[in-house]
Amino acid sequence: MVNGEFALLLFGVVCALLMLGFPVALTLGGTALAFAALGTLLNVFDAGYLSALPARIFGTMNNQTLVAVPLFILMGNTLERARIAEELLTSMARLFGRKPGGLGIAVIVVGALLAASTGIVGATVVTMGLLSLPSMLRAGYNPALAAGTICATGTLGQIIPPSIALVLLGDIVSSAYTKAQLDMGVINTSTVSVGDLFSGALVPGLLLVALYIGYVLIVGLITPSKAPPAITERFDWRPFLIGLVPPLALIVLVLGAILVGAATPTEAAGVGAIGALLLARIKGQLSRDQLRDIGHSTLMVTSMVFMILVGAAVFSLVFRGFGGEEWVQSFFLSMSGGPEHALLVVMVVLFLLGFILDFIEITFVVVPIVSPILLAMGFDPIWLGIMIALNLQTSFLTPPFGFALFYLRGVAPEGLRTGAIYTGVIPFILIQIAVMALLWTTPTLATWLPGYFDR
Repeated sequence: MVNGEFALLLFGVVCALLMLGFPVALTLGGTALAFAALGTLLNVFDAGYLSALPARIFGTMNNQTLVAVPLFILMGNTLERARIAEELLTSMARLFGRKPGGLGIAVIVVGALLAASTGIVGATVVTMGLLSLPSMLRAGYNPALAAGTICATGTLGQIIPPSIALVLLGDIVSSAYTKAQLDMGVINTSTVSVGDLFSGALVPGLLLVALYIGYVLIVGLITPSKAPPAITERFDWRPFLIGLVPPLALIVLVLGAILVGAATPTEAAGVGAIGALLLARIKGQLSRDQLRDIGHSTLMVTSMVFMILVGAAVFSLVFRGFGGEEWVQSFFLSMSGGPEHALLVVMVVLFLLGFILDFIEITFVVVPIVSPILLAMGFDPIWLGIMIALNLQTSFLTPPFGFALFYLRGVAPEGLRTGAIYTGVIPFILIQIAVMALLWTTPTLATWLPGYFDR
């Protein structure tokens, strides 16, 4: 067995173990080390590769960009536990709920804001499922429409900045772009930042929100029985503004500071975390017990992310030692059809992997392998990053294995059939595919805004 085949076997074994439910970080690192030991015994792996592991781990610890991850997680956890999302949903429901489809529109708007604050698909789907699904069903909404709206809105955490997924993806794409430039012998001082990915994702993310709202609005107008009016009481602007303005101002402040270059993602994340704690304190939702719960949840999620990152560092090192990168590169270069065909193959593979792996594993394990090769073929790094994020977002929504479907199934009432959840997401999947096709043919949707802010 040649080295490239050992690398593919390593990748296959890791995927199989993850499907069996083994811990991700330990599976990545432990399986890679076991293969390294076996390869050393068979004289097909140079154990000297492992000497680079301490430097990689310390490089991760010293990465200033990744400091934004726990801060954004703290911001999202604080806003969630301070019941700000619940207040937003109530206010938005009163604003839109008197019209057919209005409650669905309120759910989409609040879900988009919650996605921007948490950036984690599971957290958004579970929160919106607990808050809004019972209300939509009591209002007489079609169960499939209600479930599909919540699932689709929850996946917006992948693409709407400031998103944890974009922070991690931006760091990987930046490293891959630098590597691709060096491999081609190009000395390029320009880099790709997380802020570039944030600004690139803004237009596609808002376009998805607008199309989601348009679909629910059309359903409400054509068949009001599926999305009937839910609120009949008089609307009051005062509680609406009190519930909407503070969290919206915080999100605009954080994202705006990054986009205009006034702050790095890490600095803006610090401002966001402090701002969320102040909002929670002002609302009287920051007792000692609540603060302890917020800190514990933030610590658990952050530890999980960085443990996976360390495991992925071990995996990528052993994968490279077995000649996996050279094998993948030669495979793509030997394909007929040019760079577009190679990109299509990668997108299909990532889509299928999204059924069994979370975005963190895919970002840390798969993207570093394929992205330098695709970037060397001439694809724009910002556009490629947004395409990958949209692709994974669609994968997490697609039956029968989409993660968002499982998250909602876990908190949905027993009377809601799984088939209704699967049926409800299909129109939203078609919307996301349409946006991906539009972005494929019109890359400026992702590249125009970063170029504007870089002037």
